[in-house]
Amino acid sequence: MAAPKKGQSASAQGKPGRSLALILIAIVALTGGMFASGHTTPRLGIDLAGGTSITLKAKSGQESAINKTNLDTAVDIMERRVNGLGVSEAEVQTQGDRNIIVNIPKGTNSQQAREQVGTTAKLYFRPVLATEPVGAPAPASPTPSPSGSPAKKATSTASPSSSATSSSSATASAGATSQGRALTDALKADATTSPSASASPSTKASASASPSASGSDSAAKLQQEYAKLNCADPAVRAHAGVGAKPNEPTLACGQNGQKQWQKYVLGPAELAGTDVKKAQAVFDTQGAGGWKVTMDFTSAGTKKFADITGKLAQQQSPQNQFAIVLDGEVVSDPYVRQALTGGNAEISGSFDQTEAKNLANVLSYGALPLSFEEQSVTTVTAALGGEQLNAGLIAGAIGLALVILYLVVYYRGLSLIAITSLLVSAALTYVIMSLLGPTIGFALNLPAVCGAIVAIGITADSFIVFFERIRDEIREGRSLRPSVERAWPRARRTILVSDFVSFLAAAVLFVVTVGKVQGFAFTLGLTTVFDVVVVFLFTKPLMTILARRKFFADGHSWSGLDPKRLGAKPPLRRTRRPSAPVDPKEA
Repeated sequence: MAAPKKGQSASAQGKPGRSLALILIAIVALTGGMFASGHTTPRLGIDLAGGTSITLKAKSGQESAINKTNLDTAVDIMERRVNGLGVSEAEVQTQGDRNIIVNIPKGTNSQQAREQVGTTAKLYFRPVLATEPVGAPAPASPTPSPSGSPAKKATSTASPSSSATSSSSATASAGATSQGRALTDALKADATTSPSASASPSTKASASASPSASGSDSAAKLQQEYAKLNCADPAVRAHAGVGAKPNEPTLACGQNGQKQWQKYVLGPAELAGTDVKKAQAVFDTQGAGGWKVTMDFTSAGTKKFADITGKLAQQQSPQNQFAIVLDGEVVSDPYVRQALTGGNAEISGSFDQTEAKNLANVLSYGALPLSFEEQSVTTVTAALGGEQLNAGLIAGAIGLALVILYLVVYYRGLSLIAITSLLVSAALTYVIMSLLGPTIGFALNLPAVCGAIVAIGITADSFIVFFERIRDEIREGRSLRPSVERAWPRARRTILVSDFVSFLAAAVLFVVTVGKVQGFAFTLGLTTVFDVVVVFLFTKPLMTILARRKFFADGHSWSGLDPKRLGAKPPLRRTRRPSAPVDPKEA
């Protein structure tokens, strides 16, 4: 048996069925996974499914403030805001080095969403007037008692003896009567220093006082709203504390150390997030060990923090606590034993690394040094999205029909190989896109549909390169089977170079662009990879098998490989040079 020539392999010539079986098994397995996951259609983007897409650009007086840490923190805060609106499947992600894209599906108030995500987060330190876990029974004792389980504490590094503890499961400090009396007294004290403090009539929003209301009336209203506040309800949490002015009391919700929702009545803000100069999570190797969060205050913040901790240290629990409030939600509630005057403090206790870093980010970036301006707001109705999708599908069908028509007219029988390969490529693309939706959040938007349409031409071009190489070999007078194997190495190089250029262009476009154009680039790059897979594992093996069939091997007039129509030369034959005549005399 003769060895295969250079550029050919025994497996390519003798066992093309293995490659066909491999790709078909892969498609069947992926299809089974698609049905098993329940995601049988590609996830549609905002422009096809309908909704609102908001592009925000970060700006700051200090260029160094626009960095990955600040943008990632802003994304976390915006996600929390959007989810607070009861939105499902909303997407908030960074694009480039200073943009944030917010995609909100249909069914959401777009104006409310714009207000939620477009404003800078607000961080405040507020004294705690009353607090209790949601659903916990009121204590039987009618007299105030300290909180029972201090889990985290904050100490001033300048004054080691000064300390404050973060309550992980703070409870109401008295029964209903004594709690109301304590709340009334606290509000009267606040009214003395802040005459404008009062209670708002909303049961879901902040509780604040009007100038005309007395301290007792304000306390009564606030106590009623506090009794009705159910922080276990996400819809209630989304509004509790939102819109409260810094100099007014408010209601708020937060989670304690046991991940149980807790409700609060908070006094006017004593510090803002801008008073924190720096906060970071560090691992304590000298003390009891574990993660802690250190805080450094500005010069103005140092004085404010010393004043508030001095006041709180004289109170009983829970009114010796201060709440760290981000966008109306309590993220920590340490209590104070002594005034902290050193300008720095630390919060330590039962933190793990993630919790410590999250709290440090809140303290550092809760009041972001960034503001955002709207670059674009696109609102697409579901009807318009459906029209766009239908138009894209019609355009793709027309393009595919024209390609098939050209292949049938020009390549005849070979067009069956090309059409079958296109169907395999389409099936592979559809299944993968359906699976990428739930796995990486890929959404098929209109530019992505355009990328898939462009890919039809790229895939068809690969078939044409291979077919033309085969026809060139036949024109040289070779039969079909050796023509296929001789044509493949040259066609393979051309296909790989062409697809590499397309993939490189798609990759560069994906990296340097923002927003929906990335959908076009991603789809173009993905389908380019599929083109290589289909040509190598399906088109070439199928051509090898069909070259053994009489219809193609004999060059039927409808095969697309008729030597006469191609103007082939006579078959290549070896001829022997005539021998020189022999002189009879020499013989």
